[in-house]
Amino acid sequence: MTLPSSSVLIDRFDAILSDLDGVVYAGPSAIPGAVEALSGLADRGVGLAYVTNNASRSPEQVAEHLRELGAPATAEQVVTSPQAAARLLAERLAPGSRVLITGSTALAAEVSAAGLEPVWKATDEPHAVVQGFDPGLGWKDLAEASYAVATGILWVATNTDLSIPQARGIAPGNGTLVAAVQAATGVTPVVAGKPEVPLFHAAAARLSSSRPAVVGDRLDTDILGGNRAGFATIQVLTGVNTARDALNALTLERPTHLIAELGALYRPYPETVHDDGAWRVGEASAVVEGDRVVVTAEEDSLDGWRAACAAWWSAVPETEAATDPELVWRTR
Repeated sequence: MTLPSSSVLIDRFDAILSDLDGVVYAGPSAIPGAVEALSGLADRGVGLAYVTNNASRSPEQVAEHLRELGAPATAEQVVTSPQAAARLLAERLAPGSRVLITGSTALAAEVSAAGLEPVWKATDEPHAVVQGFDPGLGWKDLAEASYAVATGILWVATNTDLSIPQARGIAPGNGTLVAAVQAATGVTPVVAGKPEVPLFHAAAARLSSSRPAVVGDRLDTDILGGNRAGFATIQVLTGVNTARDALNALTLERPTHLIAELGALYRPYPETVHDDGAWRVGEASAVVEGDRVVVTAEEDSLDGWRAACAAWWSAVPETEAATDPELVWRTR
């Protein structure tokens, strides 16, 4: 694919497929600069969709929250894992089949819209279970899911994010609740949302995009899913994963771009150059010496981290497990 010639990062893409938690907001508050960055996309002719694993709210509720923060958003721009889960269930079950809801009323609404009947107890003899995040879920809800899953019926999880960024810090996500049911039953669910590919393809199709970029803070959902979909991936450092996490990442979780926050979409993105054994990004450079990466830059330099990633990923192009090279920082 030939990209437009521009040093400004956003001009390389015709659409942004953005995660929410840890990218646009943390808890109820917008991340500084995020709203302004999203609001500027339309003026540059760049489409925008929000791709989220959060199953606790409907697309309209998500869009309303975004508008309250000042970000541009309609329900049609919000692509959710509950939508993907409902489509998956509808593909595998007969119309009108009963589905036990372990999650929010928003998740139940998506299941109902797919032509299936939401139920809330294992004694309702469901044909499947769908589990999505809801902060109000308790032990009794997980027990009902476990009773039903143990009968051998289809179990679909909207997502398996282990954590959610909140204003006060990192909190348990849907993956921790799914793990509780899995531990009780010994069964592994089918996962509908990120990092599975359909959610990203659906978002790009809504925007008629041929050059989308997936923007997210999590390597194991946003970046992995975007890479699997064949799209450019941009990791922002305002959420769960750090630049060190990117350096250590397994191959399929390595982002194609690394930025501090969404506002960096409007700034030049430095070229990575391989020169005489070293990888150079701006004034920073990095070389690999055995199991260590020697970086010539200040330790808080993002170009230094970009150079370190380029050098290490070149030395270890294929890995199915996280790595942990020693990092040595040197200043000029």
